[in-house]
Amino acid sequence: MRHPIANPDLPPPPSGKYPAKAHCQKVARWIADNGGPSSGIIYLEGQSTKMTEDNDQATHFRQSRHFYYLTGCALPDCFFAYDISADRSTLWIPPVDPEYVMWAGMPLLPSEAMERYDIDAVLTFDELKSGKSLVQMLSKQQKTVVMAIEDRADMAIFHSEELKQYDPLINFDWARRGIEACRVVKDDFEISLIRHANIVSSFAHTRILAAVKSASNERELNAVFVMHCHANGCKEQAYGCICASGTNASTLHYVHNDVSLEGRLNLLIDAGAEYSCYCADITRTFPLNGKWSKESRSIYELVLQMQSECMKMIKAGMKWEDLHMRAHEVAATGLQALGILSKSLTLGKILESKITCRFFPHGLGHYLGMDTHDVGGNADYEDPNEYFRYLRIRGTVPAGAVVTNEPGIYFREFPFRQELKEGKWDGVVDQDVLARYWEVGGVRIEDDIWVKEGGYENLTTVRSELGWIEEAVNAE
Repeated sequence: MRHPIANPDLPPPPSGKYPAKAHCQKVARWIADNGGPSSGIIYLEGQSTKMTEDNDQATHFRQSRHFYYLTGCALPDCFFAYDISADRSTLWIPPVDPEYVMWAGMPLLPSEAMERYDIDAVLTFDELKSGKSLVQMLSKQQKTVVMAIEDRADMAIFHSEELKQYDPLINFDWARRGIEACRVVKDDFEISLIRHANIVSSFAHTRILAAVKSASNERELNAVFVMHCHANGCKEQAYGCICASGTNASTLHYVHNDVSLEGRLNLLIDAGAEYSCYCADITRTFPLNGKWSKESRSIYELVLQMQSECMKMIKAGMKWEDLHMRAHEVAATGLQALGILSKSLTLGKILESKITCRFFPHGLGHYLGMDTHDVGGNADYEDPNEYFRYLRIRGTVPAGAVVTNEPGIYFREFPFRQELKEGKWDGVVDQDVLARYWEVGGVRIEDDIWVKEGGYENLTTVRSELGWIEEAVNAE
């Protein structure tokens, strides 16, 4: 009996039109409420087709996320304008090119695009280039302000002979600010897309656990994840998979994914699919032979506690720095209990030394949406405080945001070993105890969390309990 590669038990993807018009209105309100123009035009260009050098095929296409947010359109070579006063959106798509049809088939027609997208009018871009459709739009403006994103649109058309009489004022500030602020708070349709990406990604993670004992190289497990995502309707990956075995897991954004698994303790896999331009971002760590070593088990339990303690604090209005520091407090206490950190130190002295930044160097999490590291977090990578330098969310988090909760503990040999040799951590780190943990590499556990008033919902469905992980690897 043949078994299907795709899982028929997974729920179907969300149906209905992406709420692009509501996003246009939301951005326009934000601009007006924050001191920007209350009328005018938001003008965006989607990503264009780029050909591969010395090849007759296009490079991989990825739609501009700001463009998608206001259109729901993932086609290349498209243009868009939203007339704020008229509350009218217009999408220009490529016209039918007979030569293109010969090689690639019929493109989407304007009538089909009207059915597919939440747009008021769909035209072909030869009508945009002629200037006629923009003349109709600009002629009705009391004050002609065109809001665009610098270096992401060719504004020459607004200075053409056909349009120069309207003398449009080009603004490169408000469109980006408005879209990025609005993208932080997701509507129900966006949540449904992130939820579906999580369901498919979570299933693919379970397939990794089931396959690990028959794999001999990192690349095989990477392939298993991608195959199951693609087979279940998620053709795109949200980011390049991190499939790191043994000490490779101490590299936060490990990219090689091609090392033999022989003689290694654990595997850390950070991988997530993308569905309709929305991302999942999930990390699991597990023993390659199905049984935790004493040291690996201790570190896994500590990371799980770090995540659990921060999970209790998640709700609308929380200050993200508070959660991040709570993770460091749990890390400090746990590493001290294991004897890695000196038991003669108080918690305050440990945190003052910033030694936990050697074991937990990255931020607790980030916003998630159309980008894996989504916009709106206001990160400050120049912050002199080492605890917050790589924190991708700063300040309070609103209801409707989606964040990742992803603490980790890592045993990075460089530059840590050199610092130990130089005596930087004398009296803070017990090097004899630490030596037993180098081969653990790193442990990270990451879930995608929908922030709500008074609490949260975990959109990630693959489990992470220590015992369940072992059972999943050992299941026949």
